[in-house]
Amino acid sequence: MKKIKVLQRILDCGVVAVLRGDSPEQVVEMAEQAIAGGVKIIEITMTVPNALQAIERLSRVYNPEAPQDSDRFAVIGAGTVLEPVTARMAIMAGSQFVVSPALNEETIKMCNLYRVPVMPGVVTISDLLKGLELGADVMKLFPGNMFEPSIIKTLKGPVPQANLMPTGGVSVDNLGDWIAGGAVAVGIGSDLTSEALKTGDMTKIREKAAQYAEAYRQAKNS
Repeated sequence: MKKIKVLQRILDCGVVAVLRGDSPEQVVEMAEQAIAGGVKIIEITMTVPNALQAIERLSRVYNPEAPQDSDRFAVIGAGTVLEPVTARMAIMAGSQFVVSPALNEETIKMCNLYRVPVMPGVVTISDLLKGLELGADVMKLFPGNMFEPSIIKTLKGPVPQANLMPTGGVSVDNLGDWIAGGAVAVGIGSDLTSEALKTGDMTKIREKAAQYAEAYRQAKNS
């Protein structure tokens, strides 16, 4: 049941912050700012040096079962997970979900074993069907900037039961188009953090996160 609740929280919030940085301390600060701005689904990529430290620290502070309007509510996950060993390490560190850039069968099986939501990267219908057969919960359409939002309806034509989350190329301006097209959530990366990294002012992440949270709210209410 915990897996179902976590997955529902992810889909309720609808915006996943994909965080990359130079150190665990830096991405923890990024995560704190994103959460304060209203984006409370946090994906720490395994390309961050000592990424598991960041996942452990954030998982001790934030609780996916807390009320969604609580300062303590956030769902912390791991991204850029390439194989099952890393998936298990991330889960043991406190990751509540696992995201991959591609479809790796053993990674999906590992996550299913521990009852943790898994989101493999897909590009083709064949990828999509394979992910569904393996029991993946959400398919990460990646890289999203290869497509227009209309691709969601195209893919869901033959496979309407698929849950699709575009990542890459999503912006405040086009988020509504992705949601209207049928995406269950979106992943955002460099657009959320680039200005903060350029200026050194991490509060820029909070401001940008607030824009994304509002854009998602409007998209769901329209």
